[in-house]
Formats: sequence, structure tokens, C-alpha cells
Amino acid sequence: MCVDSCTESAEAACNILSQLVNCTIKTMGLISTARPSFMDVSQSHFVSALTVVFVNSKSLSSIKIDDTPADDPSLKVLVANNSDTLKLLKMSSCPHVSPAGILCVADQCHGLCELKHVHLEHLRIDVVSENSGQTQFHAIRKSSWDALIHHSPQVNIVMYFFLYEEEFEPFFREQTPVTHLYFGRAVSKDMLGRIGLNCPRLTELLVCANWLEPLDEELICIAERCKSLTAIGLGECEVTCSGFMEFVKMCDGRLSQLSIMEEVLIPDNTYNIEQIHSEVSKHLGRIWFPDMMPTWLKRSRYMKTFRYPH
Repeated sequence: MCVDSCTESAEAACNILSQLVNCTIKTMGLISTARPSFMDVSQSHFVSALTVVFVNSKSLSSIKIDDTPADDPSLKVLVANNSDTLKLLKMSSCPHVSPAGILCVADQCHGLCELKHVHLEHLRIDVVSENSGQTQFHAIRKSSWDALIHHSPQVNIVMYFFLYEEEFEPFFREQTPVTHLYFGRAVSKDMLGRIGLNCPRLTELLVCANWLEPLDEELICIAERCKSLTAIGLGECEVTCSGFMEFVKMCDGRLSQLSIMEEVLIPDNTYNIEQIHSEVSKHLGRIWFPDMMPTWLKRSRYMKTFRYPH
């Protein structure tokens, strides 16, 4: 149903919708050729008309709505009566629909193939394994990531990993738009190397543990290629003082949060522990010292240090 910019046209369209009591509709589109039209109609009038269709059709598969006062309660009515048939829901400029309303549709319409409305701000993905080798994980295809970023270019993608080493195989084999990465168990040099190569949007990285292999090359690669990195924390890991200093220099003063255990740093011919804090402080533009803490507190402390986006 297409209306012009006149309020009378939109009201007439609502009156027609209100009469569709005995009609079975599978596809519905409400479009204005010019604004404001539907937005000039009283919200209660529009929602009441829309509800008639949602309640009586019971077989809606495709809905496209532009510039309307549709709201969360009307979406709940849609879900209650058409959850088994709805495959496409596309809404543009519907200010009364919140993320909670969209989530209601996504949670209950299991046949939904396409859902479009607001730009996402945060997406959190937990990747957890309770038993080593017992869980099969599959990579998200690059085309899917690209579609997400095209739809919501400013989205923060937060990934929590609680995996065993052998379970990391599918991840970060190709470019991944993750922004925040948290590893709650030991992660290999190879995995960290892949992050440097394939996570250009990374802003925050937390590594609770590594198999105590120097991570100089991996950190330098991350500093070189992850141009938005502003926060990093290393727990039970190793990096030479020279490698760490090079990492800090390459980050070029953008590190707002740098949390490293003193035990992580390995003295070498260029820097010792006493020298490293003054050199790092110079490049950060503020006083910095490596953290000192008993080993048994490391992991619990590091998982609380960073402010994780929800």
C-alpha cells in the first residue's frame, strides 16, 4: 500500500487496514512516496489498524514498513500471531520501535531469513568449551561479517574465548571485524599472529595466558596492523623488554590502557626492568609501571581490569 504525503491518504489507508478482518494476507508493504503521511496519523489509530492485520492474517511472511509510528507492542502482536510464517521484516524510520522490539521478533520468529531495522551498536559473542575436544566450532564466513559491517559500520564486536588450544583452529583464518577480544584460557603464538594479520578493527585485547613463548613478533604485528588498538592486557605471557618497547613505540601514544605483569617482561641487552618503566612512560606521555601481583591473583585480576562492552 503506497500513499502520498497527505495525511488524508494515510488515514484512508489505516481505515482500509482496519477492515481487513476476513482477509488472509501473506505480504504487506506500507510506503509513503513523500514524508510525513503515516507519521502524521495518530499513533493509536495507526497501531490499531496494523494490529487488525497482524491478528487476523496469521500467515504473514513478508512485511516492509517505512516511516510509520509502529511500536514494540504492535510487534509483539505480530509475533504472537505470525511467528511460524514470518520470513522477512524490513522497517525504516520507525522511531517507536526499540531494539527490545526487534529482539522479540528475532527470538520468536524462527523462520526469519532477513531482519532489517536499526544499526547495531554492540554484538557480543561468547565462545566457550567445557570439555577439551568435545565441542565442534565453525568459522563465520567473511561474507557474513562483511554484510554485518555494511549494515552497521560502527558496531562493536566483542568476543570472549574460553577454549582449549586445539579448539582455536577455525578462528581468524581470514579478516574478522572484531573490536574487543578477551581470552580467558591460554592461547598460542599462532593464534595471536593470526589476530595481528586479520583483525584490523581491534581496539582492545586481553590475553590471560600463553604457553610462555616470547610474543615479540606477534605484538609488533598487532601494533603495526591494528591501528585502532588502545588497550591491551597480558597475564601469564612472555615478551622481551626490547620487543615490548618496540610494540609501545609502534602504537605511537594511542594506548590508553596498558596492563602488563612485571613477570611478563624478559630483560635483555637493551633494557632491564628498571629502565623499561621510564622509557614506556616517555612514549605514553604519563607515568607507567608494570603491575606486580602474586601469580594466583593474575587471572582473576585481569578478567576484572578491562571494562567489557555488554
